[in-house]
Amino acid sequence: MAGTQPTPQARSPALLSSIQAAQDVVSTAVIIPKEDGVISVSEDRTIRVWLKRDSGQYWPSVYHTLSTSCSCMSFNPETRRLSVGLDNGSICEFILSEDYNKMTPASTYQAHQARVTVVLFVLEMEWLLSTGQDKNFNWHCSESGQQLGTYRTAAWVSGLQFDVETRHAFVGDQSGQVTILKLEQDSCSLVTTFKGHTGNVTALCWDPVQRVLFSGSSDHSIIMWDIGGRKGTAIELQGHNDKVQGLCYASHTRQLISCSSDGSIVIWNMDVTRQETPEWLDSDSCQKCEQPFFWNFKQMWDSKKIGLRQHHCRKCGRAVCGKCSSKRSTIPLMGFEFEVRVCDGCYESISDEDRAPTVTFHDSKHSVVFMHYEPTTGNLLTSGTDKVVKLWDMTPVVS
Repeated sequence: MAGTQPTPQARSPALLSSIQAAQDVVSTAVIIPKEDGVISVSEDRTIRVWLKRDSGQYWPSVYHTLSTSCSCMSFNPETRRLSVGLDNGSICEFILSEDYNKMTPASTYQAHQARVTVVLFVLEMEWLLSTGQDKNFNWHCSESGQQLGTYRTAAWVSGLQFDVETRHAFVGDQSGQVTILKLEQDSCSLVTTFKGHTGNVTALCWDPVQRVLFSGSSDHSIIMWDIGGRKGTAIELQGHNDKVQGLCYASHTRQLISCSSDGSIVIWNMDVTRQETPEWLDSDSCQKCEQPFFWNFKQMWDSKKIGLRQHHCRKCGRAVCGKCSSKRSTIPLMGFEFEVRVCDGCYESISDEDRAPTVTFHDSKHSVVFMHYEPTTGNLLTSGTDKVVKLWDMTPVVS
């Protein structure tokens, strides 16, 4: 159970600029590397390129209206290729000029039968990966425009990442599972499926160096999956009180940045040795005092005692009664940044050093729907339900 969120830290992200970016919610926005610029796509059907002027304000250098709402996008800075997913299932591609003052239509893909949820351009493969509410994951050749392959998912997909080295696609869907697919030129094979979330997957982030996948969910949790170690290790991170909306990894400092619907931005120190949470043990009676639980009618009758409600210690996983787990504690190295139930024995074993937080909490002051981190500048972009895009200098906290 989540406790009271700690007070935001003094060393906070510095707000650089606020852009009143659209007439409706900005679905996706990205920082243009090496430019003082932002590209935004919105539910109001517009694509806008914002460049910082001498006044310090951001003004649109490109303003383009499409036939339907823009649901997602992918921008490749090297080729200046902008791939925009639409509400009607198609994907429109544009090439931006070097000065970002002009945008030229390149191609259109009839990719899906329903709203495009994620689009991802992979330059190394010349592939355009996309998912839609039609439950299809597709990949197209970006040179010929031809569809190369498709995979039917269990539910519509809300998170997509790709590893160039192994050609693995990581697909997170509304059922809460993460599927790993191995893509070939015109076929794919199922590698494995991870099931750890109780809510739908809302965001994915892949670190190709450590070979770790992070998944965020509407269940307020983040799970760190050890893909490279092949041990199947899953570390749960609990630091949000609302739906996780975005995940980014700063590999140079080994920090994870996450944001949620309540506006909180959380910076996780991943340069610590984290521990897996234990499996919850099954028992008909308290594994501390041996009092029966309320469904254990035989022991209740034999001992003439009223059955108790079952709880679990988050540190050891034992099934315990309320009396034997009356304490609460943070366990940061297990990912519990809020106080959780622990048995009395485990509470005594947790030192003040063990309780030292591994995160800092910050308030973006808007309900975040999307987030993008640009490591070359150290800047973070958040887009909110208030139709505002905010740019943050993260160097005070990610350095």
